[in-house]
Amino acid sequence: MIVEQIWTGNAYRNFNYLIACPDSGQALAIDPLDHRKCLALARERGWEITQILNTHEHGDHIGGNKAVVAATGAKVLAHKNAKDRIPGMDQGLSAGDVVKVGRSVDLEVLDTPGHTMSHVCLLSRSDQPALFCGDTLFNAGAGNCHNGGHPNELYHTFAEQLAKLGDETLIYPGHDYIATNLRFTLDREPDNGAAADLLDRVDDQDPAKAMVSTLGLEKEINTFFRLHSPTVIARLRQAFPDLPDEPSTKDVFLKLRELRNSW
Repeated sequence: MIVEQIWTGNAYRNFNYLIACPDSGQALAIDPLDHRKCLALARERGWEITQILNTHEHGDHIGGNKAVVAATGAKVLAHKNAKDRIPGMDQGLSAGDVVKVGRSVDLEVLDTPGHTMSHVCLLSRSDQPALFCGDTLFNAGAGNCHNGGHPNELYHTFAEQLAKLGDETLIYPGHDYIATNLRFTLDREPDNGAAADLLDRVDDQDPAKAMVSTLGLEKEINTFFRLHSPTVIARLRQAFPDLPDEPSTKDVFLKLRELRNSW
């Protein structure tokens, strides 16, 4: 499996992706908003884009579909419940489905509600696992739930699916928000040395050459995985005095998501 992360350079700081089969040259485009960059890179590599995967239905993820389909004839895949919100969708996906790219790339579909209720992530179950997580999981952060989602569902996605993946899993998010998210982590957990060290490294990084994190690293520096941290809980209680004496992980997650909305 070959992965190309494409920095759009737009105001929303989107990442687009091409996943290619080295044996066939066929490629999958994930959320190809910047269709020009995606098509140009495919031509440069000699790849044929045969499929488009939309992680969810928001305009900054589906906006390039029409142009890519016109140029390549690619089929559009997305969550089965997004069919009324993604024009020209060809195939609806459910949890456990496998998206095949060429002859040698298999990507498992995860049904990951929260940011929206029709969100999927793709997981490669290869020697080096990788998660293409759209707007569910960001580097050092979690997606918002403002436009068709729900924080309760986002918590369950994190706790019951993402947190159980292997620590070596590479994380490929839909946006570059790492510096801002690390600052939120440090605001919640100022004694998190790993987050402080990483912020020093990535604060002025070129997003076109962005660092790729792992789930193991996210568990160290992403406050939405650090729900047992005494510091996180203590500082959260300052903002929410009604927090229970022994809050559940769900209590902590939901309050963190609420706080992040206005931070």
